[in-house]
Amino acid sequence: MSTLSLSVRDSSTMLRRNLLHARRYPSLTLNLLLTPVMLLLLFVYVFGDVMSAGISGGDRSDYIAYLVPGLLLMTIGSTTIGTAVSVSTDMTEGIIARFRTMAIHRGSVLVGHVVGSVLQCIASVVLMGAVAVAIGFRSTDATALEWLAALGLLTLFALALTWIAVGMGMVSPNAEAAGNNAMPLIFLPLISSAFVPIDAMPGWFQPIAEYQPFTPAIETLRGLLLGSEIGNNGWIAIAWCVGLAVLGYFWSASKFNGDAK
Repeated sequence: MSTLSLSVRDSSTMLRRNLLHARRYPSLTLNLLLTPVMLLLLFVYVFGDVMSAGISGGDRSDYIAYLVPGLLLMTIGSTTIGTAVSVSTDMTEGIIARFRTMAIHRGSVLVGHVVGSVLQCIASVVLMGAVAVAIGFRSTDATALEWLAALGLLTLFALALTWIAVGMGMVSPNAEAAGNNAMPLIFLPLISSAFVPIDAMPGWFQPIAEYQPFTPAIETLRGLLLGSEIGNNGWIAIAWCVGLAVLGYFWSASKFNGDAK
């Protein structure tokens, strides 16, 4: 059997292991998913009238459409926190040391975590999207190609944040610390254009909101799903995703291989 075949086989085994863990312990994923869902319901039904008056002229349905792209990305950030916790648990409970004594492809351990996390992120996004549609979100102008591009961006963003979360899990001394270290993945959307336009923020705060990975991705999703202007946000979002994925990969691989010595 070739090296590639062995890698695929072992990665598939690790993927099944991680998905089984997620199925047996769904409370963590459910708790993390509930945060963006609760924020969606809060901003629509509690703050909706006030926020929509300032952003969409009082039309709540337009404000729902404005909110959803940002909350889809927040859902991804929230889900990947569970990945950081899972990786840290593996690293601190000794199972990784056991894997290293077995005749398996070394990289399959990380690949299993990453692929499993991306699949969970997509499932979470679908669930979040279903909640959004149930309360009034509509994207009637988006073509099939634009929907496909939006799904591709969400998947790429999930891959990038997952590798960062894996790195955070690798360097954390325990699962609790991993969860705390990964919290910026869910807090960053709060200081982006997810809830209000950047122009409505204080001048000193606008660069912080504008030059971070979530804002260009959110604006790109809005352009794809709602027909707003994308501009350079598409390329910037892709650059952020690729950069974070590469950074997370080398960070995780370096830490994983370094611990094996």
